[in-house]
Amino acid sequence: MAETTRGCPISHADFGADTEIYGHYALLDAHREESRFHFNDTTPRGFWMLERYDDVLEGFQKHEVWTTHARSALNPDATLELLPQDLNGEAHVKLRRVINPFFAPAAVKRMTPMAHRRCVELIEELRPKGSCDFVAEFAIRYPTDLFLALLGLPVSDGEFFLPWSETLFAGFFGGDPVAAAAARKNIVDYFSEAVNERRANPRDPKEDMVSRLVEARVDGEPISHEDILTICMTLMLAGLDTTRSALGYIYTHLARHDEDRRLLTREPELIPAAVEEFIRMYPLVFQAGREVRQPENFHGVDLEAGDVIWLGIASANRDPRKFPEPDRFVIGRKGVNQHLGFGAGPHRCLGMHLARLELAVVIKEWHERIPDYRIRQGTELVERGGQLTLTTLPLEWEV
Repeated sequence: MAETTRGCPISHADFGADTEIYGHYALLDAHREESRFHFNDTTPRGFWMLERYDDVLEGFQKHEVWTTHARSALNPDATLELLPQDLNGEAHVKLRRVINPFFAPAAVKRMTPMAHRRCVELIEELRPKGSCDFVAEFAIRYPTDLFLALLGLPVSDGEFFLPWSETLFAGFFGGDPVAAAAARKNIVDYFSEAVNERRANPRDPKEDMVSRLVEARVDGEPISHEDILTICMTLMLAGLDTTRSALGYIYTHLARHDEDRRLLTREPELIPAAVEEFIRMYPLVFQAGREVRQPENFHGVDLEAGDVIWLGIASANRDPRKFPEPDRFVIGRKGVNQHLGFGAGPHRCLGMHLARLELAVVIKEWHERIPDYRIRQGTELVERGGQLTLTTLPLEWEV
């Protein structure tokens, strides 16, 4: 007889472990079809897994009683502060109002020429070489440069900023904690210097985010220096590794599916629709966490205050009840924009318009210059657990 807790099947699946590519997706698909809910016991607190589309959507909308006190089901007690994610209710809404204008469609549109220009520069740097590790040499460099530009900081600073951010990310997934702490200090010091410079020489707060954070008021009070640094750090953590993740899966797909790659090369007007389907299939984040504030019964599962919830974004996006033939890549799929790749509710991803722009720009500009490429023969693609991304993606093309 299957093990249960509070009547729910128990899962021993370790979603923090590395697997071969798509290993986590296969496991999640099997879970979702085996049972509506699971209790996973692989972390100290364990977590209740919501895996089907309707349940995950409902979970995102329960923001008043399921809070972001546990942002990740896999690491619910993370000590790294994030803003505005850590806030709930009115406090969250007020801080989002300060930041939102820089991520609105109009602001992202302003960045479009620079996004294309920088993308082309990086591609042209790689093209004569005939090969690259796409994950390390492009998929993380490009969003890093755009992140710096978004903040109003020199794109050229990416040369030293990128190694710091890479060391910090590595620290979250078993890397050297001493090196990660040093990298974090370097990043914080860098942001602090930028904030102090803007205090002395403010720029247009409508176009320069750091100036906006310095001059902004919430309930009549300025945002503290520490909170501004936390916001900058949050935007970095939320935007870089996630974009790398999506690009790695997209380019694996396109390298293996000649017909899809040639279609997008031939008809670039289809790229925005393709991006939406790619985000459904390979979301930038595969789960989000929440913490239950008060006891309740959720569709037959008795939850207690303090329980950790897994909102299964990747599972929901591949739920055949919502998206027929979910493993097929279908440009123009009916209802694709209802995917949960950016979450839902008031905590929906702040950077979703920027992420869409980045992915669309890369697909367009890359395929204009390198329309045919392949994964190096003999490569075993590994999917990192915790926050899904490919550890490497060696691509080759004719020069």
